Parts: sequence; structure tokens; C-alpha cells
Amino acid sequence: MSEVILAKSAGFCFGVKRAVDMVYDQIKKGGNIYTYGPIIHNDTVVKDLEGKGVRIIESENDIDEKEPGTVIIRSHGVSEKIYRHLESAGMEIVDATCPIVLKIHRIVEEKSKEGKQIVIIGSKDHPEVQGIMGWCRTPAIVIDTEEQAYAFTSDNPDIHIVSQTTFQLNKFNTLVEIICKKRYNSNISNTICNATEVRQKEAREIAINADAMIVIGGSNSSNTRKLFEIAQKECPDTFLIGSVKELDFNKLQGAECIGITAGASTPSNIIQEVHTSVRREF
Repeated sequence: MSEVILAKSAGFCFGVKRAVDMVYDQIKKGGNIYTYGPIIHNDTVVKDLEGKGVRIIESENDIDEKEPGTVIIRSHGVSEKIYRHLESAGMEIVDATCPIVLKIHRIVEEKSKEGKQIVIIGSKDHPEVQGIMGWCRTPAIVIDTEEQAYAFTSDNPDIHIVSQTTFQLNKFNTLVEIICKKRYNSNISNTICNATEVRQKEAREIAINADAMIVIGGSNSSNTRKLFEIAQKECPDTFLIGSVKELDFNKLQGAECIGITAGASTPSNIIQEVHTSVRREF
């Protein structure tokens, strides 16, 4: 019988659970209900909400085409421009932005007003980063790779660095070190969520001793992909799945220790279904 280790930190983080709960609470009140973008990167939850009448506003261009109603802003947050657009369109706003993300909004707003160059460590295409950029009073610079860090230049000698909440801590430290060697007047706010740090650390520790590793979550989830990358570095036989239906048990044959973790957008019932199935099979 194989040993199966389920990460204690697997699954919903505080911000995601809070956002999802706020949508279900709003459903009870009725009316036109929208989320700005999918509330989380999990197809199962999104489809369930759609079945209950919740519609998605895909982009800012989509706002004016919707009938007035209630819009829940997801945990990633949005730019100030989008927030004001929703208000001017007559939408009632329920702000489910993660408190940690809101803190970053306030930091970049304040520091950019002071004249500092804002540097965001993260993926420029991620909605959280796009929202953060939208609270800067001057254009921010986004850095995601070592190449970009080495190439970084700014006419402004005063810079303030923040991070996407789900960024890899080790990679963040590496990029910051590269930037700081350039001798700017650098101030750093490590805004990586503590739950993200714990989840990534635990995934690495389990993967080091595992023969096979399962990471559960949406392929479009940034924090899930980072968990996959961390686990795969320590355990080559690491598999990313959205649900138990995508799990190929044949690939786990011979594994004496199987590790399981999950991204912050993965519901507990999906995690338990995978855990139970693996234990039953092996």
C-alpha cells in the first residue's frame, strides 16, 4: 500500500473563500448578479454559479451592455478606472477584493503620488497585476523574469517594489536582489500572501520525498501553476489535474509515496474526492 500525503494547506485561501461566499450570499437576495471576470479559476464553481443565474462581465467593454444589477468584484481586484465605470453604469458593487490585494492598491497609490517609480514583481497579464497597475498614478513597470530584472532601467532614482500575492517567494527574492544591485533608492514591500508562502513551502517539502505528486486546480490559475512548477522541480512525476476525472492512475503505479496539494481556487470536495480515490486505488 502506498503512502498518500495530503497537504494541510491545500485548497481555498481566505480571500477566495470570502469572495465565493459573498456571491452565494448575494444569490439569496436575488436580482441581476454579475461577477467581474470568473469569481475564481475553477470551472466547477463557475458553472454552478452560472446555473444559479450569475453572469460574468468579461471586460470593461462589456459593462455598458449589461442591465443594472449587483457586481461582485473578485478577490483579484480591479483598477480604479473599472471601479468608477461600474459605478457610472449604475451597478451596485460588492467588493470581494482580497484585503491583501487592497493593501497593495493603497501602497502603490500612495507611493506613486509621492513620485516613486512603482515596480510590480508578477505577471503583467494576470488580473491582479492589471488591477494593481490601475491604482498607480504613474505607469508601473512589471517584472516577471531574471532577464527583465537585469534589463530594468528607470530615469527615476526612487523605486518602490511590490509583488503579486501569489508569486514564488524564492523567485521574488532573486528578482529583487538583481534590481537592488542597480543602486536605485529601493524600498520593498513583500506583498506575497502568507498563505501562498505556506502552500508553496509545503508543496516543496512533500514533493522532495514523493515518488509522484498530484496538483489539483485549474490550468488557468496562476497560483496552481506555480505549485505545479515547484513540485515538478523536486518530483519529475508531477501531474496537474482539474478533478479526479483527469487523473491517470496508471501513471502512479509503483509510487510508494504519493503527494497531493491544491491551488487556492480548488474546492474542498474536489480535493477530498481525489484524495479518497488515490487512497482507495493504492
